[in-house]
Formats: sequence, structure tokens, C-alpha cells
Amino acid sequence: MELLAHPVRLRIVHAMSGGRELTTAQLCARIPDASKAMVYRHVDLLSNEGILEVADERRVRGAVERHYRLRLDRVTVDADAAAALSPEDHRRVFATSMAVLVAEFNAYLDRENTDPTADLVGYRQHAVWLSRDELEELIGDLRRVLLPRLRNQPTSERAQYLLSPIHFPVEEPTSSSRPDR
Repeated sequence: MELLAHPVRLRIVHAMSGGRELTTAQLCARIPDASKAMVYRHVDLLSNEGILEVADERRVRGAVERHYRLRLDRVTVDADAAAALSPEDHRRVFATSMAVLVAEFNAYLDRENTDPTADLVGYRQHAVWLSRDELEELIGDLRRVLLPRLRNQPTSERAQYLLSPIHFPVEEPTSSSRPDR
């Protein structure tokens, strides 16, 4: 978890998702707001820690070009690991996630011919009242909808979207804040 709590490393993981095999140069093009040295350094770190693995090596003009792929078994956070996080850990991971979201959105807007309307971009927030059972049902519904799509592979018809469902209580339930009382 600590290894992924860095914006550039998390963006590399996002870029590699869907079974993609990319070179460090391709990752640099995908993350243009980070220096090449920084991307190379983080790819090296992720590779050394087993998050990325070399899928293929080729000689290109005398140098070795490596294609990396993501090891999904190394980036999945289980419930026990999440439960072990301290409030400070949660703050750091959430801040990293938000920094990545802002960086990816800015990179999207900086591309030529960006059209948020045509691309069906959305960033809505909804305040909803839910009981614990209703929240668990909503989370189950989201999993049923999202999990099959997480297995999608890149194709010429698909664009990669960053989807960030976030939910947390904004206030504690009290008898005065419950609409049914």
C-alpha cells in the first residue's frame, strides 16, 4: 500500500491496467506532466518491488527496450490491509488518489481536441441518505456493475476511463438528522 501511495506510481498503475504492456517511453508520453527521469525512476522502483514485470525485451538501436505489465496480484488491496490503516494512512492514500484524479483530469483537458461533452465526462457528487444495509446494497450493486468491466482489455473501440467511486459519511447519524424521525 505504501508503495502505491505516490501520484506518479499510481498513474503508472492506472496506465498499465487492462493487461497493457507498455515501455517506459510510452508511459512518459502517457504522463507528460512528470519528467522522464521521474517516470523511469518510478518504473524501476515498481519493477524492483514486483508490481511491474518485464513482459518482453527487444534490442532497439543497440539498447534494450523493455515492455512492462502490471502484476494484478500485487496491487489488490484486501479488506484486512485496508482495516489496518490508521487515520493518517487513510488521509495520505486519499490525498494521493485525489492528486492523481486532478493530474489525470488536467492531462485530459490539455490534450488537443478535448471535448468533455462528447466524451461523456462526469464529475457529479450526490449527497444521499443511506442506512448501513442500504450502503452495503449500493456497494454490492456497484461491484456487480464494475467488476466485469474491470476485466475489459484495450481495443481500438475502447478508451480508458478513470472511474473513482468515493463514499463516506459526512455526518454521524443522530435522531435529529434522520429524516424518518
